[in-house]
Amino acid sequence: MKSDHRAPPFKEIELKLALPTNDPAALAARLARSPLLARRKATRQHLHNVYYDTPEQDLRQALMALRIRTIGTESQPQWVQTLKIGGTSDSALSQRGEWEAAVAGPALSHEALAATPWNEFDPRQEMLAALAPCFVTCFDRTSWLVRGQDGSTVEVALDIGQIEAGPYRAPICELELELLSGKPSALFKLAQKIAQTVAVVPSNRSKSERGYALAQNAMDMPRRAKRLKLSPDLTLPEVANRVLQEAFAQFTANLNALCCSEETEVVHQARVGWRRFKCALRLFKPTLAADAVPSWEALAPLLTVLGELRDLDVARIETLPQLAEAYTAGDARRATVWQEMALALEEGAQLQRKVACYALQEPSVGAALLSIVQWLETMPSETEPGDEGQKMDVSVRRWAKRRIVRLRDKLHLALMQATDDDASQHRVRILAKRLRYGIEALYTLLPKRHTEHWHQQATDLQTAIGMARDVRQAAALIARMDVDRGLTEFMRGISVARQALPHDLKVS
Repeated sequence: MKSDHRAPPFKEIELKLALPTNDPAALAARLARSPLLARRKATRQHLHNVYYDTPEQDLRQALMALRIRTIGTESQPQWVQTLKIGGTSDSALSQRGEWEAAVAGPALSHEALAATPWNEFDPRQEMLAALAPCFVTCFDRTSWLVRGQDGSTVEVALDIGQIEAGPYRAPICELELELLSGKPSALFKLAQKIAQTVAVVPSNRSKSERGYALAQNAMDMPRRAKRLKLSPDLTLPEVANRVLQEAFAQFTANLNALCCSEETEVVHQARVGWRRFKCALRLFKPTLAADAVPSWEALAPLLTVLGELRDLDVARIETLPQLAEAYTAGDARRATVWQEMALALEEGAQLQRKVACYALQEPSVGAALLSIVQWLETMPSETEPGDEGQKMDVSVRRWAKRRIVRLRDKLHLALMQATDDDASQHRVRILAKRLRYGIEALYTLLPKRHTEHWHQQATDLQTAIGMARDVRQAAALIARMDVDRGLTEFMRGISVARQALPHDLKVS
């Protein structure tokens, strides 16, 4: 590998897949027996990696990673120093510059760094002196070389081990498919074959990103929506791709955290990410080829389970605690009934979380997620002749404003026609979500005079109708439980009282 940074660096192109499992050893054995890998020679290594950064984490902020990797046995160790730069995409498919060199020992080599773009990043060598170990990854790697009929060569690497940062530990169980030659489509082709044997979830977080999070005791925290900085110079397909990529990344990041985190917000943010992705598909429908959008039918069972889990979480954490005093009213017997109901909901939520994790381990789920990732990666960046975007012949700013105004008008009409029945209110709530998510996605392209006001109104509508819906859902959950009839009637009465649509809500 060339070390002269003036020459093009080695470009690492890889597809990263998390493996949701409680039994990594069994998964490894199943993967090794898969039709894709069973007849291929496996190479096994134990890898110990120390990552370096400054106390201010200058490398992390610059999207860089610097590590020393120890390979081999204690009696015959080898050391490799690696600098990686880039990797700003939300996709599980990453492309980064990589400079790698063999070094004499486990300490950082300034000479090896000098043969990389380091001097452009740190011309005065001030950060170089401040570099210190910040976390460690230690794992066993089993790898196979897969040569395709299309001439591609891909390294399939299974990593099982852990990340260590001070007192904290986090497991590593993932696949990295690295393209050694050929086109990136070869990675997805192999990933789909793997997904027929083991469950996978696309992951857009490198080991170094997870290591930084662990060092801050922030592993598996909920991933929330990010506000994109969209330039008016972008084409409409480019805007669509960035919005869809970010929403889907929110969905998959929270799926990856689901089985390792007890945070109820992880479930909520996974569902938010999926709703934002679907809303973005509707928002950009005029620019997308409808027949090219992959099917997500295989995700339906998982999405249903997540919805049921969220209903349980909202009922036991948000809705019912506000009603406890009104029901018990100092009555000891009622207090006991309430406590038994709350305990039953807690146990139900714990069971449903396990069901969600099992649903995530269904191979067809990973196959569907991979299809969406590949579709997002291959979306055209320019509007094809004859597309609606071409016919409109307008800037993305004007396009964004028109779409949001149209959504605002639809919501206004639905609110004007709304009654107190569930279907009518559901339509208003869905349109309020679509307006809110649309504004958030296109925020930097929209005029601020009206959109902030419309966003607040949509949020207020969604919240008000959602709170009434949450009470009805809690009442329905309790009605299916074996609880005191008086509690069921109490909840039914509260539900009816909250049914009416607030009259002061409007969209102007």
